[in-house]
Amino acid sequence: MLTIDDVIKKVLQYRPKANVELIKKAYIFSREAHCAQKRKEGIPYIYHPLAVADILAQMKLDSTTIAAGLLHDTVEDAEMTIDDISEIFNPDVAFLVDAVTKLSKLQFSTVEEAQAESFRKMFLAMSKDIRVILIKFADRLHNMRTIEFLPVEKQKRIAKETLEIYAPLANRLGIGWMRTEFEDLSFKVLYPEEYEELVRKVAKRKEDQQAYIDNVIKILSEKIKAMNIPFKIYGRVKHYFGIYQKMIKQKISFEQVYDVIGIRIITDTVPHCYDILGIIHSLWTLIPGRFKDFISLPKSNYYQSLHTTVIGPGGERVEFQIRTEEMDIIAEEGIAAHWRYKERKDLTEREAKLVSWLRDLIKEISDPKELLDAVKAEVVPDTIYVFTPKGDVKELPVGSTPVDFAYAIHSEVGAKCAGAKVNGRIVPLNYQLQSGDVVEIITSPHQKPRKDWLQFVVTQRAKNRIKHFLRQEERQQGIDIGKQLLEAELRKQGIQTAILKNEKIEEVLEVLQAFSVQSLEDLYLLIGHGKISVHQVVNRLSPEIPQEEFVIAKKTSNRKDHKQFISLKGVDEVLYHIAKCCMPVPGDEIIGFITRGKGISVHRKDCINVKHMQPERLIEVFWTADDTSKVQTKISIECVDKPGILATLTGLLSANQVNITQVKANSTSDKRALIDFTIEVKDRAHLSDIINKISQISEVLSVKR
Repeated sequence: MLTIDDVIKKVLQYRPKANVELIKKAYIFSREAHCAQKRKEGIPYIYHPLAVADILAQMKLDSTTIAAGLLHDTVEDAEMTIDDISEIFNPDVAFLVDAVTKLSKLQFSTVEEAQAESFRKMFLAMSKDIRVILIKFADRLHNMRTIEFLPVEKQKRIAKETLEIYAPLANRLGIGWMRTEFEDLSFKVLYPEEYEELVRKVAKRKEDQQAYIDNVIKILSEKIKAMNIPFKIYGRVKHYFGIYQKMIKQKISFEQVYDVIGIRIITDTVPHCYDILGIIHSLWTLIPGRFKDFISLPKSNYYQSLHTTVIGPGGERVEFQIRTEEMDIIAEEGIAAHWRYKERKDLTEREAKLVSWLRDLIKEISDPKELLDAVKAEVVPDTIYVFTPKGDVKELPVGSTPVDFAYAIHSEVGAKCAGAKVNGRIVPLNYQLQSGDVVEIITSPHQKPRKDWLQFVVTQRAKNRIKHFLRQEERQQGIDIGKQLLEAELRKQGIQTAILKNEKIEEVLEVLQAFSVQSLEDLYLLIGHGKISVHQVVNRLSPEIPQEEFVIAKKTSNRKDHKQFISLKGVDEVLYHIAKCCMPVPGDEIIGFITRGKGISVHRKDCINVKHMQPERLIEVFWTADDTSKVQTKISIECVDKPGILATLTGLLSANQVNITQVKANSTSDKRALIDFTIEVKDRAHLSDIINKISQISEVLSVKR
């Protein structure tokens, strides 16, 4: 069985001056705290924190992290507090232990809510100190290695979480060996039959191909030696889940996966990497599209290597990876390599970039469930590499668009993105970028993020920024509408609107308290979103005013840059839109509906949708007196389908000064035509005149709005 001496011996091999006393002290403390506990496998609980410490030592981490690994369950499972840990050890150890302790003592309505809150706590701490996630990785890895002792349903839940969160996070931080073990252990639990079948097939393939791989290694080794290049070379088997993923994504059988076994070459310098690549390509034919240079273009987790696939001896495909010793360490250990030689807490600028994306997400997203979903989306491994016109490279998820690219450059560039050129050609904003594309973003000061962008952007950064803007815009619109409505009602009741300019006035304070809001803006927002009525607020300000119907007189807009058709008493301009379901025109009896974030929606009073609306959000509105403006509406015409009928109808409309903005025409099987016109008219009388004239055409069977 593993002992604390085994762990300390391992630590001293890479850190001769390690703080061994801290580790021993943490072990004794943990052993005492867990003395009455046993693991599901029936062994004393202390063997779990010991195993976690051993994994952390395998990752060559510092004494503080290993001590925290030994103590990581003492607060959650024993009668210890973080203050106890801080006092007995030090604040650093206490911070790490607190960060990996679940929020189990708080009450949550669902398991998912508890999980999301615990992950948010961990992500927040991880963004401050990356060692938090390394302890959590070690904890999860040992639990996955011993998962068979848990009930099957719990096994599947933990394995799914490991596959969705821990494995991608390990990959994002460059810890290759841990990512593959997470994936294979999860694969074994979630798909046991497929896993066992794949294990058998890989073993058989390895046995069948070993002689072939040995021969390829022999041929290549002789050539490299002749060049006096130092190197190590060995065959490697692709991990099981990686093979399974390839089969699923490409819809191929195991027999069609050619790179189950590859060859890795480790050398001393970057020039020697390219020299070895040249030797391989001189010996065997390169397969087009199968060469990747991650040395000159590293992945976002700083993985560097040359990948190439060739037609080897006997026409077999062979995959090679070529890298330096340092690159190999980074590929396997990733950010954990930071602690390999020194007791350092602060990350280098390069290492800090590995978690900068997480800091951005935490700043932008407060909801724990939304944050967890965002992290899952952010760590998806499939990526493309695209370039700015100056040659700077951006790594983006597969399926990214110019809008994703714009937000990757800067949030302001994304917000003002009006168009894009890819490889010198103008493309739509929903165009899917490919690796190697050169992308130029066209910006405009008049552009702003649009809701429809959310239908095609894929990066979490773009989604979050767009949603944030839309939420802020919706909030501001709600505030503006609420303020307009409240001020209009105050004027109507003869109350000075100046009372709203000071939140400290007693009457205003009472109103804010009554509706449980902190500011007038929050109050306006409740009104603007239809959650409370202006009557409720005005009655609080002046309780002597009786409840009465909300009547609003007409007032013409002073705006000159566009026509204002709708008015409220005492309001120069109101944010509104004409409802598309009924498309009222001046002269129709109308009513307003206070929407959430889109101003007032204006309907005809006889609109079928009005009867289903919340009465407290309906508001009286009036047409302004404007003889020059025109509004859009629709008419539907059923007529005999004969040549020239459409020309006849459009000619009549044109002769009556009617602008046509849209036409939709369809023929029926009984030689009839259904034609929908969207037209601009002055008012109801103008529209009635048009309908009467159309009805007089002999081929017209019916006309209706």
